Amino acid sequence: MKLVGCGTALVTPFRADGAVDEPALRALVDWQIGQPQEAGSTEKLPAGVDWLVACGTTGETPTLSHAEWAQVIRVVAAQAALRVPVWAGCSSNSTREAVERAQEAAAIPGVSAILTANPFYNKPGQEGQFQHFQAVAQAVAPFPVVLYNIPGRTGVNLEPATVVRLAESCDNIVAVKESSGNMAQIAELLCLLPRTFQVYAGDDAMCLGVLGAGGAGLISVTSNVLPREIAGLVQAALRNDWATARSLNHTCFPLMVASFLEPSPGPVKALLAMMGKLHETYRLPMMPVTAATRERLHALASGLGLLDQVESAAAAR
Repeated sequence: MKLVGCGTALVTPFRADGAVDEPALRALVDWQIGQPQEAGSTEKLPAGVDWLVACGTTGETPTLSHAEWAQVIRVVAAQAALRVPVWAGCSSNSTREAVERAQEAAAIPGVSAILTANPFYNKPGQEGQFQHFQAVAQAVAPFPVVLYNIPGRTGVNLEPATVVRLAESCDNIVAVKESSGNMAQIAELLCLLPRTFQVYAGDDAMCLGVLGAGGAGLISVTSNVLPREIAGLVQAALRNDWATARSLNHTCFPLMVASFLEPSPGPVKALLAMMGKLHETYRLPMMPVTAATRERLHALASGLGLLDQVESAAAAR
């Protein structure tokens, strides 16, 4: 698997009664992928993102039942219909459960890779993480596995030397989503790993730095709201069009920062609700954003024209 570009870590829409909102999820998938551009089009932005991640952290996955977890992955994969790759989030602090989830997800038609994060709460050392990730990869080999290093959520950091060990140990461990926020560590990874191994930025605000150091792309939260713009930013950087990449980054950066003013996915779900894409429904312990954050998000969304269609429809009524 050699995939470059921008993937969206999808939110999971819920109905007002708290159940998974399948129609909203299907519509979100279609919007993220976008429509093919007509021949001869001079449109500078891509149609949409390059792949989708179902049931990552942004999908409020810890609050989903096992049946709902499988439901969301199946819906996203079926709606994508092979138009873009779909990755399934398969993380657990129990290695046995992570293995079982990975095996189940790998059997779902349309899923092309497993994304699996550090075991959380247990706080395993490097050897424990190595054994955990190796067990997941071996259980689904040769199905592609993408490591997910997110110490801010899990309490443990996956060090570069351990990533190298894993890449050498399991041929189907092909990439890592790096959300440590440590640019020096990410640069070290890119120096140590073969160029065939993909390193993706996991923090929107660090996208340009990671791509400049040789990263393969971005797995984004903000692209839930700005799919074409964030994908365009990444693709411009990957083709060394840094003037365009910097310009798009300048446009998108305030919203990238605002997307994490409060625990994610609170801000992006609030934005998507403002845009009429879903009900603003969360599952505890996630909460709606504060009034101050909502005001800030609304101002940014209005400035980017994201609310024009909704506001026009409201005015027409």
